Amino acid sequence: MENTGITLGPKGMIKKHELVRIIVQCLYSLGYSKSAACLELESCITNKSPKFESLESQILNAKWDDCIGSINKIDELSDETRSSALLLVLEQCLLECLNCGDISLALDILRKQFSALQIGKETVHKLSYELLSLKGLGLACIDCDEVHELRKRLISKLEKVLPPPITLPDRRLEHLVEFAICAQVEDCVYHNSSDMISLYKDHHCGRDQFPTETIQILTYHQNEVWFVQFSNTGEYLASSSSDCTAVIWKVQDDNKVTLKHILCSHKNPVSFVAWSPDDTMLLTCGNMEVLKLWEVATGTCKHTFGDDSFIVSSCAWFPDSKRLVCGSSDPKKGIYMWDCEGNEIKAWKGMRMPKVLDLAVTPDGENLISIFSDKEIRILNVTTNAERVITEEHSITSLSVSEDSKFLIVNLNSQEIHMWDITREGVKPQTYKGHVQQKYVIRSCFGGLNSMFIASGSEDSKVYIWNRRSHVPIEILSGHSMTVNCVSWNPKRPQMLASASDDNTIRIWGPSRLK
Repeated sequence: MENTGITLGPKGMIKKHELVRIIVQCLYSLGYSKSAACLELESCITNKSPKFESLESQILNAKWDDCIGSINKIDELSDETRSSALLLVLEQCLLECLNCGDISLALDILRKQFSALQIGKETVHKLSYELLSLKGLGLACIDCDEVHELRKRLISKLEKVLPPPITLPDRRLEHLVEFAICAQVEDCVYHNSSDMISLYKDHHCGRDQFPTETIQILTYHQNEVWFVQFSNTGEYLASSSSDCTAVIWKVQDDNKVTLKHILCSHKNPVSFVAWSPDDTMLLTCGNMEVLKLWEVATGTCKHTFGDDSFIVSSCAWFPDSKRLVCGSSDPKKGIYMWDCEGNEIKAWKGMRMPKVLDLAVTPDGENLISIFSDKEIRILNVTTNAERVITEEHSITSLSVSEDSKFLIVNLNSQEIHMWDITREGVKPQTYKGHVQQKYVIRSCFGGLNSMFIASGSEDSKVYIWNRRSHVPIEILSGHSMTVNCVSWNPKRPQMLASASDDNTIRIWGPSRLK
């Protein structure tokens, strides 16, 4: 018998007999039965524990009393687990009694065995009804092969119910290896690639998969560029400027960005753009002006929402690409929901809806999030109308939501970015610092692989990037000559980042190897 006291590893934390046993299990699960059997023979360590092998034999041979006795003798079981295991065995025993027509024995099992278990009366009554109606768990007469198959299923169920070391969790070695890989990825601050991770060496990403250098400068705009956003497919980029234009750019396969459409219809500077989820349409917000809907394919304006009296501050789409919302900085206007033809669907306005500074709809369409009264974040469940309000101590300038609809980030004029959990109340926000923001509207975004990074503009003309797990920036990108107002991370190309600046340019950032 293998000495169970032998340990392995530099720190002596691995029990040798446990490691060998899960290797045996892994070999069996991979289909290497002969190799597994040889390892069992050589090591005297089996995949299944002696206690479980005994149970398996008793079940396959229908020795139900012995099986029940064996389960009752296992000291490691909690009362709940023991009851669950006994219930499975007794159900199979009852089924076979019904199948053989032995009603009296089945009644005896119900009367003596089931009543001793810690199960609810409803379960016992249900089984009694099935017995009296001769349905026996919904089964009719079955042959020997089917009975044998049902016994094997019972064994599989017990493997999941009984705890280690009596049984092993399914695919234990694969789980441990995958857990180790995930832990290394969690510790990798630059992890930004979807490439498969090798088991042959410890995982560590360098900066070569990260946007750290300018790979292109876009210079069409004639004045400050206030907003920039990649489309949902990552194939387009939209920008807006104080020169009263918005531009749709095309992202080529080689990562070069080329001009596609110039949108010239606003009378005032264009402060905000929003892509429809299907990327066929683009909304543009004129500063202190109207909202316009553009067709991406042709660059033509399809509709104008509101009028000169409706001061639009921000806009967002619902996931169906048929409904949109916009907020107004006029407290009397609030928030409107329209369809693409300009028909009003719903409105939120009144005393409880002061001026709206920014808003977003979570990608799952469940929540409408708005920033109002400078310091308040309002999360409204569109279906249930349940409302949650988060109050910040400092003024909020912008809002962004993660792709998984679970988190939001807000930029504050206290030179901090706060990340809030949308799904859980009472959880303090994570804080990110380092950038400069005191006077202007600065926008940040989620991005990178699995949205594990946050990027932000800054008044010191730089772009700041944080790993979400750390409040200290991991990259500070230099290149712009004036305030960086907005950043956007390509959702399908995690190595591509865009930034918009008061220096009239848009910079496209990528890894140095793409230069």
